Amino acid sequence: MFEQLMSIERMEHAVSLFGNFDENVKLIEQEYNVSVVSRGSELKVTGEASDVTSAVKVLSGLLALIGRGETLNDQSVRYVMSLVSEGNEDKIETFGAECVCINSRGKPIKPKTLGQKKYLQAINENTVTFGIGPAGTGKTYLAVAMAVTYFRERKVNRIILTRPAVEAGEKLGFLPGDLQSKVDPYLRPLYDALFDMLGAETYQKYVERGNIEVAPLAYMRGRTLDDSFIILDEAQNTTPEQMKMFLTRLGFNSRMVITGDVTQIDLPDGRKSGLNESSKILKDVPEIAQVRFDDKDVVRHRLVQKIVKAYEKYDERKKNNGREN
Repeated sequence: MFEQLMSIERMEHAVSLFGNFDENVKLIEQEYNVSVVSRGSELKVTGEASDVTSAVKVLSGLLALIGRGETLNDQSVRYVMSLVSEGNEDKIETFGAECVCINSRGKPIKPKTLGQKKYLQAINENTVTFGIGPAGTGKTYLAVAMAVTYFRERKVNRIILTRPAVEAGEKLGFLPGDLQSKVDPYLRPLYDALFDMLGAETYQKYVERGNIEVAPLAYMRGRTLDDSFIILDEAQNTTPEQMKMFLTRLGFNSRMVITGDVTQIDLPDGRKSGLNESSKILKDVPEIAQVRFDDKDVVRHRLVQKIVKAYEKYDERKKNNGREN
């Protein structure tokens, strides 16, 4: 058996590292088959030499995150373990350090994965950014956070959020109320993100002034959107014609972010997705960036990550079977 000692500068860091009922350290012990014991200002890690080395790298990375004021959870521990397993432990320092914006409850919004960090950099450096990947990777939420930041810093005068009004495999029939009431259910995820960033009262104030607009994609036709931060959510449910229409709304001093998951297309009758087509057509155009997320960027419950992986494997098997036939 091999043994390695680690020193901890502050006792409160050790408390954060271990987590409630030692849940964080238990994850590491199970992953690497090691024992982690706290002895005052030191940690003793015991196990096979290679396992201990990996566990120490994970623990060091987590302590670095704690030192920056991060709160550890199941997702962050597993993500750091995945970086270590890939030999990318040196990159632990590069994500989560910068704050995108402060939400209405005073909580800082930060990138939690390298994919999210790359996404935010792309938005800052390009006029149009595609964020493509599975559910739970923060595509929409971070885009709204960036929109609020640009608006607060007066880089833009308006925030415009839109998505196609396509039902996710359900027929809802006729909805009651006026036109806004009919489209609100489709736009609810965008409202939720804005409420979290601004608070309901501030959001309503900006809507009344015309600084914030949340509307279905059909409302964009015929407009030129200047001095705006524009987000198209659920873009996999646009047709090629709708996507072209949307992209050509871009005005001066504006930013566009287009988000979607190409594995969750709800278009009827097997129609072609505008997101798929546009990402191919525009891949080499300057000032247009494409960021692809994968299952490692999922920041929801860890089961979401497993669900995404399972579906990816299933789709791969279907594709391979199709080739064989």
